[in-house]
Amino acid sequence: MRSIALKGVPVVGQPALLMLWLATTIGAAPAFAATLPDVLVKAYQSSPQLNADRARQRGADENVPQALAGYRPQIVASLGAGLQAVRNLLPDNTVQSATLRPWTIGVTVNQVLFNGFKTSNSVRVAEFQVMSGREALRNTGQGVLLDAVTAYMTVLANQALVEAQRTNVSVLREIQATTKKRLDAGDVTPTDTAQAEARLNRGLADLNAAEVALAISKATYAQVIGEAPTQLAAAAPVDRLSPPALAASMETTNHEHPAVLGAGYDVDVAQTTIKVAESSLLPQASVQASASRSVETDSSLTTTATNQASVIGQVSVPIYDGGMAASQTRQAKELASQSRMVLEQVRNQARTAVVSAWVSNEGTKVALTAAESEMRAADVALQGVRREAQGGQRTTIDVLNAQQDLTNARTRLIQAQRDRVIASYTLLSAVGRLDVHTLKLDTSDYLPEVHYHQVRDAWHGVRTPSGQ
Repeated sequence: MRSIALKGVPVVGQPALLMLWLATTIGAAPAFAATLPDVLVKAYQSSPQLNADRARQRGADENVPQALAGYRPQIVASLGAGLQAVRNLLPDNTVQSATLRPWTIGVTVNQVLFNGFKTSNSVRVAEFQVMSGREALRNTGQGVLLDAVTAYMTVLANQALVEAQRTNVSVLREIQATTKKRLDAGDVTPTDTAQAEARLNRGLADLNAAEVALAISKATYAQVIGEAPTQLAAAAPVDRLSPPALAASMETTNHEHPAVLGAGYDVDVAQTTIKVAESSLLPQASVQASASRSVETDSSLTTTATNQASVIGQVSVPIYDGGMAASQTRQAKELASQSRMVLEQVRNQARTAVVSAWVSNEGTKVALTAAESEMRAADVALQGVRREAQGGQRTTIDVLNAQQDLTNARTRLIQAQRDRVIASYTLLSAVGRLDVHTLKLDTSDYLPEVHYHQVRDAWHGVRTPSGQ
């Protein structure tokens, strides 16, 4: 790899790794430097946003056993006891009083036999909601990982920008000192020293702005990752994980992006909800079995016991409910139409996002190549202007302008390298593949179906699978 040096600052020629300039500018990364995959693992494991969405999904899993409860019998036990005062007026106008101590114990079992397929369709609705929730969770995971990439690359780039501005200030101080010596020797005018001093102060202001931006990006990094950044290693784009062509990317989005898949499950939810609403228009059948024992003890300790048992079947046919069920059915149909329109809207948004991400990713490649060429040329130009200034063919302002051009080129190169990596991850997110499995991160993938199967067929118990 060819490089050109200016005051000990290397300039990238044809980089084998995209972020080599960042690593060179910041300094050689130690063996314990954090890498982008390591940071993505931390964000995936500790993100409050992602953990909150996982808890939401576990809560959504409980909708399925709640719906399945419609298949199961409802058992109620009852116990009653108290005092009862009785006063009877006899024919001879005498009053007979007694105090009774009744108590009753019983159990009732109610089993729905048919409810217009409401239970079966409610179970299907709950299952579709679970599937939609899983896609929403996957989409949240993509957002968290992309935020982590952005925070990581922003800190890395801002660290390089601070070093670039420090280098610029160091060079400007040298130019100012040299100009003062030449002024004392009578080689330049006070205008030259004023120009050097003004440019130095501008460089100090730029350095301060870069340090402020770095501090802000570090705070954002700590918020997203969960810890303050230390030494960060260079990162590379992930173009190899995305489809090789725009058409293939758009096709992948339609079949793999969690937002599109989730909207599809929402359509299934809305369609099945129509059948749930229609169940109120169909006959209902149930059977109820009960057994009880009643005991009364009077003041003379005479005990009377009564045992009862019954099995009752009941069939009800709705005739008119004021139009409630019909209105709910019409409402469900309109909501189903809305969900289909939302699905089409989400598909269009996903396709637009893919096109935007693809074009941006391709654009960053061009921008990076141009920035590398600009920096090489700016470095050559600065060295030439300095040599010509020493021979009296260039003025101090020419040297200062050339130095500013080099600093600007270096800044654009750093920003182009940052944008290049972020754009590649953005494209991967747009096609729906920004996840732990695709990136091969060193962490186990969160599997929401594990909790689902733990609670789906639970008949009792109030403790969660995690022990809460």
